[in-house]
Amino acid sequence: MPIVSTIKMTAHQFIELGEDPIGVRLELVDGRIAVTPSQFPDHSFVTIALAQFVVTYILHHDLGRLYGGVNTLFSPTDVRRPDLIYFQKSRVHLVGPNAMEGPPDLCVEILSPSSETIDKVDKFEQYEAGGVAQYWIIDPAERTARAWELQNGKYILVGEGRGEEIVHFSPFVDLAIPLAKLWHPPTQ
Repeated sequence: MPIVSTIKMTAHQFIELGEDPIGVRLELVDGRIAVTPSQFPDHSFVTIALAQFVVTYILHHDLGRLYGGVNTLFSPTDVRRPDLIYFQKSRVHLVGPNAMEGPPDLCVEILSPSSETIDKVDKFEQYEAGGVAQYWIIDPAERTARAWELQNGKYILVGEGRGEEIVHFSPFVDLAIPLAKLWHPPTQ
């Protein structure tokens, strides 16, 4: 992820910048603005398809709230934008007017060629250290899904699936997610 700022800023200063310019996503990493390109069609399709399954389940069971791509404060100098963010009902008070002001119960990242290392290494470590209870990584290219759970301060792999398998990931173990429905159909 290219870093573009030369002067460090705080998470609250970053939030005050407002919306991103068209065509880029901005995050704050160690006080510096980092730029990532907009989503590719595969990424966008998976995000929307997965969100549809999850939000339907959350609303049906009155469990909390699901958000997408919202600024989430992880430290005084780190603001990330997980692709999907879930807060259970008892923790929705952490949803602020301009950003998430505490660790979500679940962060989901959909891999893109430009984000693979960031999502698998940088964000993995940051979400783990930040106290995110559940972390899912969905890889459209490999057609895989993996789920980690925070146990004693470390992520433990608790579920995975590939291709057309059906997965059941925490915190929604009763929700069957048919992976075949997530993958972007080939374009003609």
